[in-house]
Amino acid sequence: MKSDKRIDWMITLVPLALVVGLCVVFFFMPEQSNQILSQIRFFFGDTFGTYYLLIGLGIFLLSLFIAGSKYGNIVLGEKGEKPKYSFFSWGSMMFTCGLAADILFYSFGEWIMYATDPHVQEMGSMQEWAGVYPLFHWSFIPWGFYLVLAVAFGFMLHVRKRDRQKYSEACRPILGKHTDGWAGRVIDLLAVFALLAGTATTFSVATPLMASIINELFGISVSRSVLTIIILLVTCFVYTYSLLHGFKGISFLAKACIYMFFGLLLFVLFFSGEARYIIDTGVDSFGRMIQNFIGLSTYTDPLRENSFPQNWTIYYWAYWMVWCVAAPFFIGSISRGRTVRQTILGGYGFGVGSTIVSFIVLGNYSMGMQTSGKADFIARYLETGDLYSMIIEMIRTMPCAPFVLLLVLVTMVAFYATSFDSIALTASCYSYHRLGPGEQPHKGVQLLWCILLILLPIALVFAESSMSNLQSVSIVAAFPIAAVLVLIVISFMKDAGKYMKEK
Repeated sequence: MKSDKRIDWMITLVPLALVVGLCVVFFFMPEQSNQILSQIRFFFGDTFGTYYLLIGLGIFLLSLFIAGSKYGNIVLGEKGEKPKYSFFSWGSMMFTCGLAADILFYSFGEWIMYATDPHVQEMGSMQEWAGVYPLFHWSFIPWGFYLVLAVAFGFMLHVRKRDRQKYSEACRPILGKHTDGWAGRVIDLLAVFALLAGTATTFSVATPLMASIINELFGISVSRSVLTIIILLVTCFVYTYSLLHGFKGISFLAKACIYMFFGLLLFVLFFSGEARYIIDTGVDSFGRMIQNFIGLSTYTDPLRENSFPQNWTIYYWAYWMVWCVAAPFFIGSISRGRTVRQTILGGYGFGVGSTIVSFIVLGNYSMGMQTSGKADFIARYLETGDLYSMIIEMIRTMPCAPFVLLLVLVTMVAFYATSFDSIALTASCYSYHRLGPGEQPHKGVQLLWCILLILLPIALVFAESSMSNLQSVSIVAAFPIAAVLVLIVISFMKDAGKYMKEK
């Protein structure tokens, strides 16, 4: 590569060495590594769980303040500049980069995990609460993380025109000259580690569903783990090919993904026979979530009677925090020409709206079958504990089930490819000391990160890590990165305030 001198070898090679080391450990000591991961997860998630909850609620409330205040008028670009992308194109890229294929996995099956949880059973009936928590865990606070950081990064890139697309650069208004010293290096290494952890969790959680669908459609007699690894490699090829074609390829893939995604939702809504239940329960669950939002956000289970927030809410906030290393940078870069207010409110409208519709339609279909007695998914899940097979059972009850299975599979591949396009692009930027305006990382660097991002998920699948241990990867990585998120937000507020005084 001609640009060798501009490459930050420390940020590139240290994560590479770490990932290779972890892969070796998971391949050769799967049981021991899972036990250690579980112990570390308990320390961070149980002892310091409130830390994650407070940062989540605080970031969301701050996003509303920023959007409604004078900061909301700031244009992410030149004064009077128009957005580069239409609202639909912008929203499609934002939504697909922010949510990988696990949205489909969780949309189908998350309610069943809550319906069998002791805490939800204590709160009331399955009908009242099993549909509330999926909406809560995937809506306002998660997208609040994304959107506050997106405007901070957009301001840094398009207004201040900084040429270092890194977490440390976003902290410069507070860190000053220390940004270029060891403090900045530590922040960037933490960001890359968090990025790899988020990738590992996402790929490892949902790809077994893709393997189960292929087994169901084609009757392939290959173990799920082996088939999952093959799918990971194929998906890696798809997103690598798309990424190497630049933003044009990403935009095309994002639009295709959105059309398939909403096509799936419309098919289930209108042809499943559960439309009335889906709509009524969805509206009821959304209203219940809004009514109880603060209580849900601050529930800590101090006596550990059920450990529900430790098992679920804290994991989700950590999960979204580690994804914040890539998705907000991408959202910020494609938001040029929009105001801070348009970015935040538009993001909530498209991002939260699409997410909630997914959980309402796909989740309430199977919950409607359960409550009406047409199927007993809960009994089957309690018997087998296999959520992937359970989702296949749910889809089998739909009309044109093979078509739905194929559509879910292709949409998941598109989701993964689009999400990891943005992640690999962001990670590639970390490999450079500086990038000029509009300059993209070398294709060789992008290819390196495309491969690097797939290694740890393969190792976790090979080690047959449990759902709890997959969650642990995100909880551990999010602990230090959460403090960096707060530092970035404070830096943005300081720099944006200074910018408005300069005008």
